Amino acid sequence: MMAEHPPLLDTTSIISSEIPLLTSPIVSGDGAQQVILVQVNPGEAFTIRREDGQFQCITGPAQVPMMSPNGSVPTIYVPPGYAPQVIEDNGVRRVVVVPQAPEFHPGGHTVIHRPPHPPLPGFLPLPAMIPPPPRHIYSPVTGAGDMATQYIPQYHTSQVYGDVDTLPAHGRSNFRDERSSKTYERLQKKLKDRHGTQKDKLNSPPSSPQKCPSPTSEPNGLTKGQDAAGISTGSTKCKSLDKGKSNSQTDTEVEEKDEETKALEALLSNIAKPVVSDIQARTALLMWSPPSSDTGEDTDKNDIPEVYTYEVMLSSTGKDGKYKTVYIGEENKVTVNDLRPATDYHAKVQVECNCVKGSPSETESFTTASCEPDTPNLPRITNRTKNSLTLQWKASCDNGSKIHSYLLEWDEVIAYNSEGKSSPSETVEYITCPDKPGVPSKPTVKGKIHAQSFKIIWDPPKDNGGAAIHTYVVEMSEGLSGNKWDTIYSGAAREHVCDRLNPGSSYRLRVYCVGEGGQSTVTDSLLVQTPAVVPGPCQPPRLQGRPRAREIQLRWGPPQVDGGSPITCYGLEMFQAESDEHREVYQGSDVECTVGSLLPGRMYSFRLRAANKAGFGPYSEKCEITTAPGPPDQCKPPQVSCRSAACAQVSWEVPVSNGADVMEYRLEWGGVEGCMQISYCGPGLSCEVKGLLPATIYYCRVQAVNVAGAGPFSEVVACMTPASVPAVVTCLRGLSEDEVESPHYSPSTCLAISWEEPCDHGSEILGYSIDFGDKQPITVGKDLTYFIDGLQPDTTYRVRIQALNSLGAGPFSHTIKLKTKPLPPDPPRLECAAYSSQTLKLKWGEGTAKALTDSIQYHLQMEDKNGRFVSLYRGPCHTYKVQRLSESTSYKFCIQACNEAGEGPLSQEYIFTTPKSVPAALKAPRIERINDHTCEITWEVLQPMKGDPVIYCLQVMVGKDSEFKQIYKGPDWSFRYTGLQLNCEYRFRACAIRQCQEATGHQDLVGPYSTPVLFISQRTEPPASTNKDTVQTTRTQWSQSDQVCAAVILALFAIFSILIAVIIQYFVIK
Repeated sequence: MMAEHPPLLDTTSIISSEIPLLTSPIVSGDGAQQVILVQVNPGEAFTIRREDGQFQCITGPAQVPMMSPNGSVPTIYVPPGYAPQVIEDNGVRRVVVVPQAPEFHPGGHTVIHRPPHPPLPGFLPLPAMIPPPPRHIYSPVTGAGDMATQYIPQYHTSQVYGDVDTLPAHGRSNFRDERSSKTYERLQKKLKDRHGTQKDKLNSPPSSPQKCPSPTSEPNGLTKGQDAAGISTGSTKCKSLDKGKSNSQTDTEVEEKDEETKALEALLSNIAKPVVSDIQARTALLMWSPPSSDTGEDTDKNDIPEVYTYEVMLSSTGKDGKYKTVYIGEENKVTVNDLRPATDYHAKVQVECNCVKGSPSETESFTTASCEPDTPNLPRITNRTKNSLTLQWKASCDNGSKIHSYLLEWDEVIAYNSEGKSSPSETVEYITCPDKPGVPSKPTVKGKIHAQSFKIIWDPPKDNGGAAIHTYVVEMSEGLSGNKWDTIYSGAAREHVCDRLNPGSSYRLRVYCVGEGGQSTVTDSLLVQTPAVVPGPCQPPRLQGRPRAREIQLRWGPPQVDGGSPITCYGLEMFQAESDEHREVYQGSDVECTVGSLLPGRMYSFRLRAANKAGFGPYSEKCEITTAPGPPDQCKPPQVSCRSAACAQVSWEVPVSNGADVMEYRLEWGGVEGCMQISYCGPGLSCEVKGLLPATIYYCRVQAVNVAGAGPFSEVVACMTPASVPAVVTCLRGLSEDEVESPHYSPSTCLAISWEEPCDHGSEILGYSIDFGDKQPITVGKDLTYFIDGLQPDTTYRVRIQALNSLGAGPFSHTIKLKTKPLPPDPPRLECAAYSSQTLKLKWGEGTAKALTDSIQYHLQMEDKNGRFVSLYRGPCHTYKVQRLSESTSYKFCIQACNEAGEGPLSQEYIFTTPKSVPAALKAPRIERINDHTCEITWEVLQPMKGDPVIYCLQVMVGKDSEFKQIYKGPDWSFRYTGLQLNCEYRFRACAIRQCQEATGHQDLVGPYSTPVLFISQRTEPPASTNKDTVQTTRTQWSQSDQVCAAVILALFAIFSILIAVIIQYFVIK
C-alpha cells in the first residue's frame, strides 16, 4: 500500500465522526483467505492490535503481511483530497492513494462525505487503549465483510496548513495534467518490473519492528526536519508499495525516488519573493514569477512541469509570526482583500507540483494605507432630566489616523480624522424626563360619616407634568395634631373608602399624586370627626389578691373599645350559684371595688359593663369566684377537773366550722389570766395538763382552727390545784468567812450554808432537813442560814436540803460540794541573807522554786517608829529586800504564814542592824606641775560622816605595767610629789577613809578609789617673762583619763561611719 502524506487534521474530528470516508471495493484474490501486504515507508509508523488485545507499533521501512481469512478488505483511512486506486499485478492487487480534485464551495469549507456506515470502533485512536494518537487519520475504504485484523496507521507531520475557513473560494485546478500523467505512468512501469521479485516473499515474516520515534517539538507548527520556511523536504513525494521485493531492492528504489524528488523540490524552492503593488487601505495586489531552474542544460526539459500550484501566505504578527493561507491556485497574482488599514503585513509564496512542495520564498513586507475611521457605535444615554440628555459613545477605530473630532447630530454620530469622515452611526431615539405633576384638589367627604368609615373623593391636578398620572396616594393622621402620616391608599382611582376607623375620633387626610416625573406636593388636610357609639364589652373582672371568707376585692380595666367617648361609669352585677338572683353591687367610675357581706366558702359570679355619653355597653363574660372558708365560731368554755396537785384534765366541744372542718384545737394555759401560753395543739377534744403547782390558780381557754384560720377564743376558765408538800429548795450555797459573824466559826471545822424559802404549796413550812453525808440529817427551824460544826479539816462534804410542812417533806434540793479548810501553817524562821548601810535582804523557809507554787502565802511585817508592826510584803516568795534604811540602825521584824485555812500565828520578833556606810568615791584628782621633778596633787574634800572623821589615801603607778603604791594617807587634801623622772608616765588615784569610833575599838571604812589621772613629766623651757600669762603657759596641762580617750575615739568612729553611710547613700543608691 502506498499513499501520500495528507494535510494535518485534528484528531478530535474522528471522535465526532466528521472525517469524510471514501468507499471503494477492493479485491485481492479468490478464496477464503487473502494476504494483504502493508508497506511502511521510512519515517512512518504502523500500529496494529493483535488477537490478545495488545498494540504493536512497526516503524518503516518495512512490509507487513496481514491475513484476511474471510476475504474482507480492511478499512483504509485516507486524507481529504485523496482517493484510493487499485493496481493489479500478476493477480496481486495493491491500493495506491493518489490526489483527486476536490470540490470547493463558496465560503471555503470542505465538502464532507459521509460513509454508508461509520468506521469500526476498533480503528478509533482512544487515549486509554493505545500509545499517543496519530496526527492524521485517513478516511476509510471499506469492502465486503469485516476485517479480522485491526490496525491504525500513524504518520509524522510534514506540512503546516492554515485554517480551512480562511481559504478563498478560488477552487483548485485538476492535477492530472499531461506532465503528471507521464510521471504516473513511469511509476506504474517500475512497479510492474519489481512484481516478480516480490511475489516470492509474500508469506515472508515482516522486518523486525523498530521503536517508534519520539515526538519532536513543533515551534510555530513546524516539526523537526523542516527548513526555515516550515516545509518538510522529501515528505510530500508520491510513493507506491510493491510486493515481492527484498529489502535491498526497496532501498535502491527509495534512493532513486529521493533523487527525482530532490531535483523537483529544488526547482520548486527557487522562487522569488512576491511583489506588492496597488496598496490600498484594505486591499493589495501580490504578483510573483514561476520558479526558474539554475542547472541550465543539465536539466531535462521534459521533467520541468508547466503547471504549478501557488500558495500565498500572509502574516500580520511579524516575519516570524503565524502565517495564514490567503490563496491557493495556478495564477501568479492575487488581490488580497479584507486587510486592516495602517497595518504591517508579511507575504511569501510556496509552489507545489505533483504532490511535491518547495520551500517558501523570501518574505515581502508592506504596510496598508490609512483611511477614514470606522463607523462609531450607537450613542447611549447616561443621564437625563426633564430638559436635558447626557449621551456617551465608545471611540471607533481610527484606521491609522487619529480621530480629531466627532459630529453629533440629533439622531446619529460621525467621526472625523485627517482622512475624512466615517459613516454615520445608526439612528437612536431618546425622550426627556417629565416634570412632577401639580397638586390634586383637596379631598372632600362623600356621603354620610359613619362611626367606623366614610368615603372621600378628589379631583386630578390641572398640570400632569407632561406624563400621565398613574398613582394617587392618600395619607391619614389620627388626632388633631402630630406629624405621623400613614398611607391608607395607593392607586389610580380618585375616591377611597376609609374604613376600620375608631368611633369618636378625629382624622386628617391629604392626597398627592405620582407620575413619571416624580411626586407632587400634598394637598391641604381634611379634618373628619367620626361619631361616638356605646363602649364595647369589658374584660371580665378579676380578683385582686386572695378571696376572703366574707368579702372579695375585684378589679377591672376599661374596655378595648370605648366607642369614641371617655368611659364615665361602670356597673358590676353579682350572681349566687345556688339561685338565679342577681343584684348590682357597684356602680361608679372606679376600676375596683370590695364586695362584702358574703358567706364563706360560697361561689359567686360577677359581670361588668361600661358606659359613656352614648349609654351602657354590653355585659362582659361572667367571672366565677369562690369565697375563702371562714374560721370556726367561738368555742364554749372548757371543762377542767384536777386529778392531782400537779395534773388537770381539760375537755371542750366542737364549735360551728363555717364552711371548713376543724383541723386542730389550741388550748392556752397559764397562771396569770393575761399571760397564757399554748399548752396543747391538736385535733383532740381533751387534753391532760401536767407539771402544775399545788394550791395554785390556773386560767385556760380554747379556740378552733381550720383552713381559713383560727376562730375566737372561748371564755377564760379558772381553776385551783389542791395543796401539797413544799417545793424544792432553791439557791442553796455555801457562805464565806466574811459572811459569818459568829466568833466560834472556824473554816477548818465548820461549814456555813444559806438558801431561799421555797413555795409552801398551800401549807406553811415548819422546818428544813439538812443532809451532809453519812451522818443523820439535821433538822433545823425556819431560818434560812446554818453552819455545821464538828467537821474534819480539809474534807469535802455533799450538802442538800428539803423543806417540811404539815403534809410532809418536799423534794431534796440540788447537791452542792463544800470543803473545810486545812489548819493554818506555823510561821517560818526569819534570817538576814545580806545587808548594807541602807538595805537588808531577809530570807525565810526553803526558798525553792517549788515553794513558789505552794498555796502558802507569807506576811512580813516591820516595826515602825510608833512601835506598831506594818506590812512590808504579802506573797508566796521566800526572800524580800528592805530598802531606804538608815545606817547603823536596828530594826524589828516578824512573819506569819497564811493558806486557805487562814492566817497562822505571828513569829517571834527578829532584830537586824544596818552597818555604817563607807565614804563616797572621790572625783579624779588634779595635778599641777611645779618643776621638772615635782608636781602637786589635789583632790576633793569630804565632810565628816555622822561625827566620824575622814582621812584620804593617795596612790601612784609609775609606768604602764606596774602596780599602784600608796604615797600618802592623812587628813590633807593635797600632796606634793617629788622625784619625777623626765618623759615618764605617772597615774594617780585617791580614796576617802572613814574612821569609826566603836566601843570595841577603832575601825576604818575605806571608800572606793577615784578614776586614775595620767601625768607625763617633760622638760620646761626657762620663762621668757615674769607676767601672769607667761607663768600660766609654763603650767602642765591636765591629762585626759582613759574613759575620756575612749569616748573621743568612739565619737570619731561614729562620725566616720555616718560619713561613709552618707557617701554610699548619695553615690551608690541614688
